[in-house]
Amino acid sequence: MKKAHLPCKRCPVCGFPFNWRKKWEKNWDNVIYCSERCRRNKTSSPEKPS
Repeated sequence: MKKAHLPCKRCPVCGFPFNWRKKWEKNWDNVIYCSERCRRNKTSSPEKPS
């Protein structure tokens, strides 16, 4: 699969778009956050870019 065709999601904490990774292959439907830091700070709201 080419990088241009990988599925993409948007992190609900930081708003950053992140792509599918091989390590998430078996549970992509359950991946919500782009990083461990965002998962820990999940009560935060997305920051507004200025």
